[in-house]
Amino acid sequence: MTQLRWDHDRESRTGVPEVIYGPGKTAAHLRQVFENTRELRVASRLSAEQMEVLKELATIYPEARMAVRNPRPQREMPVVPVITAGTADIPVALEASTTLDAMGVPTATHFDVGVAGIHRLQSILPELTAARVCIVVAGMDGALPAVVAGLLRAPVIGVPTSVGTGVAQGGVVALNTMLASCSPGVAVVNIDNGFGAACLALKILGTERPD
Repeated sequence: MTQLRWDHDRESRTGVPEVIYGPGKTAAHLRQVFENTRELRVASRLSAEQMEVLKELATIYPEARMAVRNPRPQREMPVVPVITAGTADIPVALEASTTLDAMGVPTATHFDVGVAGIHRLQSILPELTAARVCIVVAGMDGALPAVVAGLLRAPVIGVPTSVGTGVAQGGVVALNTMLASCSPGVAVVNIDNGFGAACLALKILGTERPD
């Protein structure tokens, strides 16, 4: 079996611990990482078969396609809102929120508050005003991050998703909309990259490694 070289110092260097990317990993690889450790372990983009392998070693989050072992205690800090435009965007949002939760950063999820029914966003605004950073996940036209950025002081991390048909081009239109946002303070990650959004939020928050 190929020996995996775990990067124990990554968090002290970068503020973000190593996370296993599931595709291409064998059952033996996953067990090697998750067995007999007291350290935080997180795996993302897992298949159903990989989640079955890890179910005795970690907590499985099927909709997020993630596994977590030894999550960090939740810290006393403002929650990070994770918002979706539609329900089809939820798996990507859960990848972001599960990553942050595993690392001890509290999150609050708000689903299905897209611009097609703008009153839904207005109803949750009081819960967003204390945020230090906000993650906004949207497919189709990808307009929601710009709207949120125009209402909050906090920086907004836009996550385009591949939700949408035809000219939505698998998330390319949502990506370009977010990149072209007229609301300042929007950072954009790759299509469907909830994990990347969580990592950027961690860096913005300056999360320190617990003793």
